[in-house]
Amino acid sequence: MADDQLEGKIIPVSDVKAFVERCMVAAGSKSDHAEVLAELLVKADYRGHFSHGLNRLDMYVFDIESGTTVSDAEPEILSETPACAWVDGKNILGPVVGRFCTDLAVKKAKDMGIGWVVAKGSNHFGIAGWYSLRAMEHGMIGMAFTNTSPLVVPTRSKQATLGTNPLTVAAPGKEGDSFVLDMATSTAALGKVEFCDRKNTDVPNGWAVDSKGHQTNSPKEMLADGGLMPLGGSEECGGYKGYGLGMMVEVFCGLLAGSQFGPNIRKWRSTHALANLGQCFVAINPAMFAPGFEDRMQSLIDHCRNLDMAEGEDKPVLVPGDPERQHIDKCDKQGGIMYHPNLVQHMEGLAKRLGVSPMKAIN
Repeated sequence: MADDQLEGKIIPVSDVKAFVERCMVAAGSKSDHAEVLAELLVKADYRGHFSHGLNRLDMYVFDIESGTTVSDAEPEILSETPACAWVDGKNILGPVVGRFCTDLAVKKAKDMGIGWVVAKGSNHFGIAGWYSLRAMEHGMIGMAFTNTSPLVVPTRSKQATLGTNPLTVAAPGKEGDSFVLDMATSTAALGKVEFCDRKNTDVPNGWAVDSKGHQTNSPKEMLADGGLMPLGGSEECGGYKGYGLGMMVEVFCGLLAGSQFGPNIRKWRSTHALANLGQCFVAINPAMFAPGFEDRMQSLIDHCRNLDMAEGEDKPVLVPGDPERQHIDKCDKQGGIMYHPNLVQHMEGLAKRLGVSPMKAIN
C-alpha cells in the first residue's frame, strides 16, 4: 500500500503516536492502555501496513466510548504450567491483552524452551507481527494468531464463516536481520478493501465475492453483503489452502481458548455482543535446540535474496520482512509516515469531535 501514499501528508512518528494517545484517553481509555495501542498502530503504519494503523483508530475509539471494550481491567491468568498458560483478556483492548500474553510466553520460553499462551475475552489486536517481533527482540522465534469476525467465504461457499485469521512468525538472523512473516489467511485484509472503497477504486481479482459468492471487483459489493476470498482466491488457484490455514488458526485460537469461534463471532463493526476473540501467542527459544540457529537462518535469508531473477524481472528477490524494512527506511528518510489525504482529513474530523489537537504534517 506504500505506493498509494506518494501524494499524501508526512507526519512524524512521534506526533502520530501522541495523537493516538490523546484520542484514546479522550474516549475514556486508561493512559497506559492508550500508549500500548498507540505503539501498535504507529508500528503498523511505519511498517507499511496502513490497513491496520490509523485507519483503525476510530474503531478503537468507538469501542471504548460505547463500552463494547473496557479500560478498567487487566488480563488474568486462569491456569498455567511452566510452559503454557490460559488467559482471560477481560474484554480490554486487544493489544494490551496481546502484549501481556507475549511477554508471558517469552518468560516461559526462556526457562522451558517454549511458551504457549492462549487468551479468550480479547478484542481486535492489530497487526499480528507486532507480537512476533516483540518476542524476537528477546532472541526468540515468535508466533501469534487470532480469530476475527466472519468475513471469509470458504471455498465453494457464499457464506462468510471464518475470519481473516492472521498468523505471524518472526525469527532472528544475524546483526539485526530477520525473517518476519505477517499475513492474513484471506487473500487480502478487510482494511485494504476499505481503503479501496474510501479511494473509490476497484479491488483486484481474487480478493472478494458478492452476496452470491461470485468474484467481484467492487469493494462496495463485498462490504455490503459479500465476503473476502481465502488466500489463493479461487479453487483453481489454491484458495482451499487458505481456507485450511484459516481453520488451523481457529484451532489454535477460538477452540483452544474456549472463546467465540468461526460463525459464532459477532459480525464486523457490530456492538450487540462482546467480541470474545481467541488468540494464541508462542515463543520458542532457539538456544534450547541445535546451536547456530541464527547463522542458519541468515544463510537461508541470504541465499533467497541472492537468487537469480526471472528473465525480464527488474526487482530483486525478497524475503518476508523486506518490504517492511524498505518502508521503514523510506519513512526515516522523509521524516515521518506519509498518509493519504483522505485519511488525514478523517483524523482531523475525529480530533475535532474528541476535542483534541490534530496531527501536524511537515509538508
